[in-house]
Amino acid sequence: MGKGSSNVSSIAIVSVFIVSGCLDTAVIGLFPPLFSSMAKELNVSVSSMGFVSAITILFIALSSIVWGYLADKGRRKRLIFFGTSIWTMSLLFTALSQNFIQLITFQIFTGIGLGCIGSIGFSVLSDYIPKKYLGTLMSLWGLSQGFGGILGSVTAPIISAHYGWRSPFIIIAVLGFFFVLFLFFIKEPQKGVAEPELKALESRGISYNYSIKLSHFKLIFDRKSNRWLMLQGFFMSITLGSLLWLPTLYGAKIMAEGIDEKTSLIVAGYFYALLQIGGLSTMYFGYLGDKLQKNTLKGRALLTGSLNLISIPLYVIMFSLPMNNLELFESGNPLSIMSSLINQFIFNPWILGMFLLSVLASAAQSANIPNWLALLTDVNLPEHRATTFSIANLLNGIGRSFGNAFMGIVLGVVSSYYPSPYNYIITMAIFQLFMVPAAFGYFMVSKNSRTDIQNVRAILKERADKLK
Repeated sequence: MGKGSSNVSSIAIVSVFIVSGCLDTAVIGLFPPLFSSMAKELNVSVSSMGFVSAITILFIALSSIVWGYLADKGRRKRLIFFGTSIWTMSLLFTALSQNFIQLITFQIFTGIGLGCIGSIGFSVLSDYIPKKYLGTLMSLWGLSQGFGGILGSVTAPIISAHYGWRSPFIIIAVLGFFFVLFLFFIKEPQKGVAEPELKALESRGISYNYSIKLSHFKLIFDRKSNRWLMLQGFFMSITLGSLLWLPTLYGAKIMAEGIDEKTSLIVAGYFYALLQIGGLSTMYFGYLGDKLQKNTLKGRALLTGSLNLISIPLYVIMFSLPMNNLELFESGNPLSIMSSLINQFIFNPWILGMFLLSVLASAAQSANIPNWLALLTDVNLPEHRATTFSIANLLNGIGRSFGNAFMGIVLGVVSSYYPSPYNYIITMAIFQLFMVPAAFGYFMVSKNSRTDIQNVRAILKERADKLK
């Protein structure tokens, strides 16, 4: 195969897996805006709906370890096809749920299927993205996941307002089936094709044939950078899990201004999307991480840890700002409501202030995904990456589930002392404290990443020399 054909194939493979990341988070993003309507129809409390999201996230994380280990051993295209088929069917059945038990059951299987996307997707992308663009292009994967979450959170209340809460799940399931069809047109991804130390093998048609063994789990945990990246992800995910309640916070603030519930639900979805626009800067911070990493192998970790700390006060202040003088069209028409909301962003200083603070906070937080993924790639061998990511993703899932579910518990306690929306403001501010140990984790990575990266490079060079 010529170099041009090889490049086209690589772009196609990277593009397919970036799109898959969008669908992954779109499923999770569907839930928060629909908590109230789902709880009402299924006759359960709104707080219990947090456990549905938590269970989905937890099973995504648990299953990703199995998917990741299988990906490091075998054929990844076949695995992603099988996993995607599982979650699309399960999501379709979720839309048909008649009670809370059915909802949880189908979401468990949805989580099991979705677990393949993160672990296998990361493994494939880390193999195909050139090292000098690693942070920049990994940010596209992170951006697609962020876009998926926004897509789910924005479309869910709009569609459900007219067609019921089940419709968004059916639509995402159908999109998943189309993604399965695309998998037929890509070739089986090869391991290690982007590693500079292995380039000579690729030009001679020699495959990198190393695969993971059970005994290698000890090697993964022996790398200090891995341990600190996993802990960092766990603590940050607790905070991220609590942020799934942002639409509920916005809805409470909007209703406190006398806006009706239906309009509040739609506007809360818009707020959730618009106030995370700072996440678009993830590409810049991925690029900046690439630049700093060329100068020092500590660069990515120091940059991201510092930005983690900066995001804390920005979010807390944003939570606290009231929506004074909020004026919206209560017509039930999403376009009219959006038009009046844009007017508020321009002329209402309280809403403008919330917007600016949120942009800055989400921008600072957006540095995490591309640089965390790039660091996890750099400090691990190609045959360990899917498994390492899966283990880290399990801890992230536990943290995210804890943040999502425990948010409801803490909210219940705080609510006994403070009315809405102050109960949401105080509770979400408390969960920002978990970003402190997350930032500390990055500073510890900066002390160990140089040694671990150089060790990986030396091993790959030694193996390339043996295979020539």
